[in-house]
Amino acid sequence: MGRSRYKIYEEHYPYFITSMIKDGLPLLSKPKLSQIVLDGFLFLQSERKVIIYGYVIMENHFHAIVEGEDLAKKLRLAKSFMARRMIDCLKADGNSKLLAQIEFRKLKHKLKSDYQVWEEGFHPKQLLNNEMVAQKLDYIHFNPVKCGFIDRPEYWRYSSARNYLGQTGLIPVTIYAG
Repeated sequence: MGRSRYKIYEEHYPYFITSMIKDGLPLLSKPKLSQIVLDGFLFLQSERKVIIYGYVIMENHFHAIVEGEDLAKKLRLAKSFMARRMIDCLKADGNSKLLAQIEFRKLKHKLKSDYQVWEEGFHPKQLLNNEMVAQKLDYIHFNPVKCGFIDRPEYWRYSSARNYLGQTGLIPVTIYAG
């Protein structure tokens, strides 16, 4: 999970997580790379039995509300998989400038890879009640509105806001009913 004071203690609760691209590089503004994150979410749902209640993908980070057994390990492996696919995608597209930036930002103790896409950890925050989940869902869905990118949450393509309005989102989510 990385060096963090945040831990997953009780897996029968949902958790609000945040994962940042290393040094805030806006990698996720590229649709191909955002799609890799969405594919990672789909894999977590279908193959790893992680429940995803909500998400938003911004240009340099994502937030999600998730629940499941062995969650820390599953999220760590998913982020690693996403990072490898992002690097492969950038290489295939010949994007040497972004690859060089990612390589330069890698922490020196990271010896297993030439690149570091994500900041360490995912800062899980346990959501103990329905009010906390509702507050975090609002935070997630209004994140692009607050940043000034859109006027209404459902206009943001890379978010579960549409799902909560009964519309079709880019990926299915489990609607939190409390």
